Amino acid sequence: MKIELNTFIVRAKLATYVGGGEKASSSRYGSHDLCFDEGEWAYRDSYFGCTDFLGQEVVWLKGEPVWVMNYYGYILRPDLIDGARGAQTIQQALSAMYAEGRFWGGFEYNGPHGRYVDSSSGDVARFKGREEIYVDEVIAYALDYHGGFVKP
Repeated sequence: MKIELNTFIVRAKLATYVGGGEKASSSRYGSHDLCFDEGEWAYRDSYFGCTDFLGQEVVWLKGEPVWVMNYYGYILRPDLIDGARGAQTIQQALSAMYAEGRFWGGFEYNGPHGRYVDSSSGDVARFKGREEIYVDEVIAYALDYHGGFVKP
C-alpha cells in the first residue's frame, strides 16, 4: 500500500497547490481547502493563513482516513522574502520534486527567489521534516511537517 499511497499523494499534490487546483468549499470556518479524488482515493489539504500558515492534509481510501500530514510554515525574514516570492519558489521546487515521484526530503532547488531545501526522516508511514528557503545563505522561510498512517 505504501507505493500506491505515495503515488496518489504525488498526483494529488500536483493537481492542487502546485498545479493551481480550484479551491473547494471551506471545511472549517476560515480555512482554505483544496481537494482531489481518484477512484477509491480522496485527498484534502486544509490550511489557515497565508504568509504564516498552518494546515493539514488527509488521504482517505474507500472513505476511511489512512494518512495525515500536519504543517506550519512561516516567514523568518520579511526583509528578504515575502509570501508571493516564497510561494513561487515553493511551487517550482515542489513541482520538480514531484516529477521525481516523491513528495518530501533530501531535495534542493535553486529558484528565482532563493534556494529551497527539504530534509526529512522516515517514510510515508511515519515521517517528520523541514523545508527552508535561503536567500543569500540566510534562512528566510521555514516549514515544519510531520505525519504518517492513521489506524482505527
